[in-house]
Amino acid sequence: MEAMSSLRVPLLLAVLLSVALCQYDDYDYRPVNMLGPSGPNCHVECDCPIGFPTAMYCDSRKLKSFPVVPTGIKYLYLQNNQIDEIKAGVLDNVTAELRWLIMDNNLLTNSKVAKGTIDKLSALEKLYLSDNQLTEPIIPSSKALEELKIMNNKLTKFPSGQLNNKENLTSVNLQHNELTSEAVSGAFKGAKRLLSLDVSHNKLKKLPTGIPNSLEILYADYNDIDSVAGGYLNKLPALKYLRISHNKLVDSGIPAGVFNVSTLVELDLSFNKLQSIPEINEQLQQLYLQANEISKFDLMSFCKYVGPINYSHLKHLRLDGNNLTQASMPIESVNCLREASEILFNENS
Repeated sequence: MEAMSSLRVPLLLAVLLSVALCQYDDYDYRPVNMLGPSGPNCHVECDCPIGFPTAMYCDSRKLKSFPVVPTGIKYLYLQNNQIDEIKAGVLDNVTAELRWLIMDNNLLTNSKVAKGTIDKLSALEKLYLSDNQLTEPIIPSSKALEELKIMNNKLTKFPSGQLNNKENLTSVNLQHNELTSEAVSGAFKGAKRLLSLDVSHNKLKKLPTGIPNSLEILYADYNDIDSVAGGYLNKLPALKYLRISHNKLVDSGIPAGVFNVSTLVELDLSFNKLQSIPEINEQLQQLYLQANEISKFDLMSFCKYVGPINYSHLKHLRLDGNNLTQASMPIESVNCLREASEILFNENS
């Protein structure tokens, strides 16, 4: 699943008689030499390859100021610089045409991002602002926005309503910030097609509320969550992957059957304070419970009934780092967990 958060950079590759638009996972891929010299209208400290005239590469140039962007640029790469300000006017030429703005690893603060710059970009599809110093998100007006990444900043709030009308937004990454449960309450309601939300490494005390029912992936690792509200997953009928590892979950905070939903494929509850195995659905395939305080292997958590068509489809189960040994498994486990290819207990157990 980690590959879903990798940066994909569009490049126009000249291949013999044809030119094809491709994407690369390499963040620092440089096409400039291959595509020839820079165009005449490009900023002096950047490269606008003639072979790919809609892209402007200003990444890793030790820039301290945001360059003026010429007309026709759709893909703007400014990552790995020292830019701490976006002045009014620098994006005026591309307000209606810029599609990608990559500004990871700079020095941006909210107070130095002029109104009418990022917020006025009406065609933006991808906005990457990770590794800056923002305390709240900067959201473009674009209804075409698909990906929003503001990781490793200082976000303390995400006002509700900022994602209204963002019906094409499918992925939001906000890990490694200082967001609380109150700060994100209702923040994602407007993104009605949201598929992936990552709020790991924040200060949440409960899972975010007001999430669109389209969500398939929710990561909330490394927070302060000690409970899951009853019926929470019933409000997310498309959810497949749920990670709440490295939190403060206890048995009393897990209502009966809260994880017993048929859509879940992966559930990660590792590194918490659970003393028993929560009830899961027979359709679950991956269950991670390592590093808890579990001392009993309750087969009813996996199978209420066992028969030709009633059994768990679990393939991977981790129970290492608990007070369990392989001998804790009842004999009936063979039939219940007949599809399991890996069940991990403590070493030498």
